[in-house]
Amino acid sequence: MSHPEDLKSLKPSLYEARKGVYPKAVDGTFRRLKWAIMAITLTIYYVTPWIRWDRGPFAPDQAVLVDLAHRRFYMFSIEIWPHEFYYVAGLLIMAGIGLFLVTSTVGRAWCGYACPQTVWTDLFLHVERFIDGDRNAQIRLKKAPMGATKLGKRTAKYAIWLAIAMATGGAWIFYFADAPTLLRELFTGEAPFVAYATVGVLTATTFIFGGFMREQVCIYMCPWPRIQTALMDEKSLTVTYKDWRGEPRTHGIKKAHAEIADFDKVGDCIDCDQCVSVCPTGIDIREGPQIGCITCALCIDACDKVMTQIGRPRGLIDYVTEESADLEKAGQPPKPVIRTLLRPRTIAYFMLWGSIGLAMLFVLGQRTRIDISALQDRNPLFVRLSDGHIRNSYTVKVRNMENRPREVEIGIEGLPDAIMWTAEGARNTGGRTVRIQTPADAVAKTRIFVAAPAEGEPRQEIFFLVRGLDKTGGADRDNVFFDREARP
Repeated sequence: MSHPEDLKSLKPSLYEARKGVYPKAVDGTFRRLKWAIMAITLTIYYVTPWIRWDRGPFAPDQAVLVDLAHRRFYMFSIEIWPHEFYYVAGLLIMAGIGLFLVTSTVGRAWCGYACPQTVWTDLFLHVERFIDGDRNAQIRLKKAPMGATKLGKRTAKYAIWLAIAMATGGAWIFYFADAPTLLRELFTGEAPFVAYATVGVLTATTFIFGGFMREQVCIYMCPWPRIQTALMDEKSLTVTYKDWRGEPRTHGIKKAHAEIADFDKVGDCIDCDQCVSVCPTGIDIREGPQIGCITCALCIDACDKVMTQIGRPRGLIDYVTEESADLEKAGQPPKPVIRTLLRPRTIAYFMLWGSIGLAMLFVLGQRTRIDISALQDRNPLFVRLSDGHIRNSYTVKVRNMENRPREVEIGIEGLPDAIMWTAEGARNTGGRTVRIQTPADAVAKTRIFVAAPAEGEPRQEIFFLVRGLDKTGGADRDNVFFDREARP
């Protein structure tokens, strides 16, 4: 018997050492779905920077490019300028609402299928199985002393992981510069330091998160499991163990067959732990909903296979709503899945998501590819000319968002007797409009003088107007003031 003083000397630990998780390979509907989603998402990520898109001789030909140097975002035929950042904000809002929609409908399906942490961890797991073998072989190798075989396998596995991690970091920076050019510069040492630093950081995080931390990222680091509880309700589909059907458990297939006549006394679960063995986070779904479940449904595939082997119906573990689970437990048929998917909450999310998308498409289709901004010079505010007229000067910027040079015409409105001319011209050549050339995909800056009779309001609002003179056309306007008197 321990002495009380001995118990006082024991300091409780606030940390628990990580228990290794060695997911077993499984085949089934949801495993094949994960394969498909992983292939699609990785292909999109790695291949997209290499897709070419012809925008003419004055713009980059990379299909998707975040051009920070020139403050542009290109996505195929769409070009976003800094003043149009609301499109990016709209996409982020749509992504958030889409995540709400998915979570309220099918729980953490994003976590189980498309989250980058899940996708890369899954890829690393397949590499690990290829090198080390399946679950049991990995456990034996873990316990084995370091020798030539173990060292060789560890070296090969880590080398492949590192190659994948470097490819991941490299692919990311290709979105911010011309991919072929940057790839050549990376290997010749001509790339900027920030490129090497970014590749290094992303290589390290991918290698560590995908190879070693894995389920710890999902359980301890990611905030989404804590947020999802506010988005799910009794009508949300989640991976559920049907305890009313599985309990009490038998132990092993032979015993299940031996007791097949006693269906009323035993449940369908044979306590084979296959659902635990295939789980990438190492949880036991039979213990009920928990933060470690990412809804990947691999336990469903494993359990369905066992149910087939012992001649029991599939679905002991399945996607089920809490509402349908209560109905099944009471012996009633569950609600159709379509009614789960189409309910007021999900329809509201979808309509909001779709409305934002349609609004962005409408604004995108209606936007002009030319605009103007004018700023009045403040020092001096005005100049009185020899004939008594008042002259104001303005800095006018015309933004040409087309991928070719354009000639535009700038006019003035709101000052009937005024004339205007550029700094390169003269007053005697002035008129109601001036024409300038704007370079492709750039802002043309010019200084314009406006002269008007001294009679009139001390401060008068006027408008500069711009219109394209080519077949594309387009027009815009900006308001400024014309001053005849000094202001205090």
